[in-house]
Amino acid sequence: MLGWAITFLVIALIAAALGFGGIAGASAGIAQILFVIFLILFVVALVMRAARGRPPL
Repeated sequence: MLGWAITFLVIALIAAALGFGGIAGASAGIAQILFVIFLILFVVALVMRAARGRPPL
């Protein structure tokens, strides 16, 4: 999922450089949402691993 967030971020940067404001904004928004979801899933995975009695990393 982090790969998708980075992909949409790159698309947004390229679109912004070429002057396509609407596409850049949409891609940046999608990248932001995917990144937040990735962070939430990462924290949940760390908590679940710690709850099983293993150290976080």
